[in-house]
Amino acid sequence: MLARHSVYPCRCPLSQTVGRRNPGAQANRKDSRMNQNLIAKTSISVNAPSTKVWNALVNPEAIKQYMFGTNVVSDWKVGKPIVWKGEWQGKSYEDKGVILRLLPQRTIQYSHFSPLSGLPDKPENYHTVTIELSNDGAQTLVSLSQDNNSTEQEREHSESNWGMMLASLKKYLEG
Repeated sequence: MLARHSVYPCRCPLSQTVGRRNPGAQANRKDSRMNQNLIAKTSISVNAPSTKVWNALVNPEAIKQYMFGTNVVSDWKVGKPIVWKGEWQGKSYEDKGVILRLLPQRTIQYSHFSPLSGLPDKPENYHTVTIELSNDGAQTLVSLSQDNNSTEQEREHSESNWGMMLASLKKYLEG
């Protein structure tokens, strides 16, 4: 699950799913918060019941299979930490966040920060990622959004990378 950071420029898998940083992004980020926030959005329909999709979203062994080999550590309780660890292109990473909202088989929302972004660990440098599930007949619609993208280019990049992650989730669940 995981940064604007190389989405991260590809310094880590989570970063690859979240956003790309660029010089001046910190200044741009403050401006974007004052102006309209740029939100990356993507969705996919999965031929699996929401219970199976939910399990894949909160099971560390499953996450490792579809999210670039990342190891996720969390007790999946609101207010508790979530950490993504691994190695990407020969470099170790440890991204972090907090579970903000959890409605079983419906919604997961968490904050996310990657030190690989090169930005200070401050609230304005975190993303909020929201994953929502809804039944679509025999399928489950998985919708994902990520806020706090500092530029339109970053938003598009994040959207593309999250789309790849959701496609990998679909492949994992549908075999």
